[in-house]
Amino acid sequence: MSKNNRYIGSLPKIGIRPTIDGRRNGVRESLEEQTMNLAKAVAIFLEETLRHPNGSKVECVISDTTIGGVAEAAATSEKFKREGVGVSLTVTPSWCYGSETIDMDSFIPKAIWGFNGTERPGAVYLAAALAGHNQKGLPAFGIYGKEVQDAGNNNIPEDVKEKILRFVRSGLAVANMKEKSYLSMGSVSMGIAGSIVDTSFFQEYLGMRCEFVDMSEFIRRINENIYDTVEFERALNWVRANCKEGKDYNPFEKQKSKEQKDKEWDFVVKMTLIARDLMVGNPILNHLGFGEEALGHNAIAGGFQGQRQWTDHFPNGDFMEAILCSSFDWNGIRQPYLLATENDSLNAVSMLFGHLLTGAAQVFSDVRTYWSPDAVKRITGYELDGLAKHGIIHLINSGSSALDGTGEQSVNGKPAMKPWWEINEQEAQMCIDNTSWGAAINEYFRGGGFSSCFKTKGGMPITLSRVNLVKGLGPVMQIAEGYTVALPEKVHQELNERTNPSWPTTWFAPILTGEGNFKDVYSVMSNWGANHGAFTYGHIGADLITLASMLRIPVSMHNVDVDKIYRPGAWSAFGMDAEGADYRACATYGPLYK
Repeated sequence: MSKNNRYIGSLPKIGIRPTIDGRRNGVRESLEEQTMNLAKAVAIFLEETLRHPNGSKVECVISDTTIGGVAEAAATSEKFKREGVGVSLTVTPSWCYGSETIDMDSFIPKAIWGFNGTERPGAVYLAAALAGHNQKGLPAFGIYGKEVQDAGNNNIPEDVKEKILRFVRSGLAVANMKEKSYLSMGSVSMGIAGSIVDTSFFQEYLGMRCEFVDMSEFIRRINENIYDTVEFERALNWVRANCKEGKDYNPFEKQKSKEQKDKEWDFVVKMTLIARDLMVGNPILNHLGFGEEALGHNAIAGGFQGQRQWTDHFPNGDFMEAILCSSFDWNGIRQPYLLATENDSLNAVSMLFGHLLTGAAQVFSDVRTYWSPDAVKRITGYELDGLAKHGIIHLINSGSSALDGTGEQSVNGKPAMKPWWEINEQEAQMCIDNTSWGAAINEYFRGGGFSSCFKTKGGMPITLSRVNLVKGLGPVMQIAEGYTVALPEKVHQELNERTNPSWPTTWFAPILTGEGNFKDVYSVMSNWGANHGAFTYGHIGADLITLASMLRIPVSMHNVDVDKIYRPGAWSAFGMDAEGADYRACATYGPLYK
């Protein structure tokens, strides 16, 4: 199980800045040990708790000295640049000189933990330093514990831990995206807005570049054998042993022969190898004499257009997308790739956010149909109950639905989609065994291919999200936390057969608040801003909100508990309505990298 960094560039580190009262001859000296120990305690906590999406443990860098003024702040900044720090966390138990000790790097997410103690006013420094950040236009997150602690107590309170983790997870996501690529394989699919790749959005908000490759590159590489032929044979044998064909829903007279289907399996496996190589490169190609192709595009996410110029003639990309997005393949358990169907770059971004925050695979779906309790009862005679009693949303798509979405992994005996490094071989095999591969429906895909088909287990907490672009406004994010639902098999079949039954299905029940976009399930569906959404395991809406605020992307729709919402301290100065303040703050500060 490899935890190597597949992308060019070192993994970002967490910088810990212990600030201190700079007055000598008694004051500073009395605080040195306590302040540095506080920084060390935070570093140990983070290194023991967090991992990067590739499975590597995070690494913290502590400044060489405590920071009592501008000279030591500058020295720390220089060290952080050398060490590759991508997230900055200041800690202190005492008063310090506000604007003289703050982190002035405008591109690195930053937070300050001002120790809540009565002996020394760390919380007073927190307020002063945040005021300095706000006045200078450098938004920072404030961390202030609810309970008073005694001097010298370096235990981190639970509420402080929660904020530190939320900040650091999101900050590392920002840092991990920076200077990576989005790889567009093809162009615009069927007029889908998300596949009109907006290079300015990626550059200014995410710090990423966009790379573009025509789909004809797949044909060139297939025809000229520009792939690892040894791996191809291993992959094809794995597919034959593990990927069982499902029901062919095409009319009998239009069904293809076994010989034709075998050729299509051969083709789509090659497509999978080629897409991966295009994204991250492959040193084997260099040994085969293809030095340029061996380099890849350093793509942390990508999309494949497919429809229609490709799929009207060649096998579709469904197998390629589903397998690459999963946490396992013929090489074993490994970090998922993030490849959006129909080149929906904005849904790819939603998948990217979810993966960077969790380390788990993501599921790309059409937000297809709202089923009211009355409609379900009319069609099937069944009365929805439990989590589904207010109605459900049908999430289904032929493409980038990771096989992890079967829910065949488990946490505490319940269905889950785990960080890839926590998945065991049995769980991976169960995901594979509970997926079938039906022949592509010719009406959609004239060139053939195979689409994954599974039914997601019920009871999983998931978060559905989507980034949309709005003219004159810019990017906005939508978030809906909820649960997967298990329907009786007969009910599932009756509803599923009314659409395309050869694709993966997830029945989704969002958590309702009784007002606004979450008044009822219909309102969630009606206010969703695009035809696609991506879901991740767990209720991570609060982390997504924190991440969005770092990038200056306002959140237009969410059902996250207000007590969990965590944004930079400056946001409270933009008005008393939290979501309106979010819009105003994002507009004022503008894209992170502009």
